[in-house]
Amino acid sequence: MLAASLLAGADAISGRSYHVNSGIALTLIGVATAAALGYIATGVARARLWSRTPALLTQLFCGIVSIYLLEAQRYAWGVPGLVLAVAGFATLLIPDSFRALARAPAAGQDPVSGAAGRKGQRGR
Repeated sequence: MLAASLLAGADAISGRSYHVNSGIALTLIGVATAAALGYIATGVARARLWSRTPALLTQLFCGIVSIYLLEAQRYAWGVPGLVLAVAGFATLLIPDSFRALARAPAAGQDPVSGAAGRKGQRGR
């Protein structure tokens, strides 16, 4: 993301962009997105609870873009992108990652349903 943004910025500066203002805007948006992705990656590496959902959504977005690339017959970009998106998504959902990035159930709470209650009592 950062490399593509810097290339868009270089094109805007050199005048090869369709419109200089849009080239600058795309560069700024791309750099901000690269910074956000870096922040999410740091959160996943440090097993921060908040990082799982943005990381999964990033993998989902990359998979969708890769499918569009495959439909446009851009196999050199679409196939590796889809493979990496599926691998990243699966890696975030394996049991070890899931345990590291999920909250532990509170005391007295069922770990599956999350419902609180005491054993042997039925609800009225």
